[in-house]
Amino acid sequence: MSRQTHRPTPEERRWSRKTFRQALRRELREHKSSFLVFSVLRVLIVVALVRQLMRGGYESAFFCLLALALLYLPSVLQVKLRVELPPPLEITILCFIFAAEILGEVNAFYVVVPNWDTMLHTLNGFLAAAVGLSMVILLNDNDKIVFQLSPFFLALLAFCFSMTIGVLWEFFEFFMDAFFGTDMQKDTIIHTIHSVTLDPTHSNQVVTIHNIQDTAVNGSSLGLNGYLDIGIIDTMKDLFVNFLGALVFSVCGYFYARSQGKKKSPALNFVPTRKTPEQDYLRQAREEER
Repeated sequence: MSRQTHRPTPEERRWSRKTFRQALRRELREHKSSFLVFSVLRVLIVVALVRQLMRGGYESAFFCLLALALLYLPSVLQVKLRVELPPPLEITILCFIFAAEILGEVNAFYVVVPNWDTMLHTLNGFLAAAVGLSMVILLNDNDKIVFQLSPFFLALLAFCFSMTIGVLWEFFEFFMDAFFGTDMQKDTIIHTIHSVTLDPTHSNQVVTIHNIQDTAVNGSSLGLNGYLDIGIIDTMKDLFVNFLGALVFSVCGYFYARSQGKKKSPALNFVPTRKTPEQDYLRQAREEER
């Protein structure tokens, strides 16, 4: 006998969307500090969007729309997954989205502001480590089981999770550059190179060229005052600062876990928790619907 599954009617789907929107509105306004940051950034993004459309910058307009959608992502995840993001974590995520998409991409801070990309990768390493630690807490049925694990193991897990995210992002950058002709792996001008490819004897001897003042391609000078490194230095720098961000949070997470969550720790402000019944706005909206 085949089991028949209930398919929601159009009216049921409409009520479901309405319920979710109600829960999302409550979620956005739960914390005054994060809602204030959200509102200010949303206005700034809309202004940037209108400005880019008036200038015909449609690619930049796309980044504005992407940033606008991403601003809602923390609240959507909180409602859907029934997790609670501490205000410091939520504000940091919102500012990270604005800094990466609007300031970095639309306003070209990646090019005109020194070490802008480095700062964001460091912050990304810190946030990813926070997510790695919180996953252990949120994916366990028993809230106390996380503290029965070795604090060092938890810190190591958070660190490794963050580094994995960093490596996957660098894979993505390489893929975009190789197949779509972008320049996500920014180039670096250097003045010394070491290469066995330049060895005329083909005996794996390193040939070093010092004090490079210019690079020519097809007989034309590039005017770089040096040699152009294609991406590898940028990739390694990004991974290194990701390492530093992950290390800082992992150390904080270690002391947080060692105290079994009892002592105040900077990590506490960046570790999501399960929602209490009072914070579960989706359940409350569904009960009101009935």
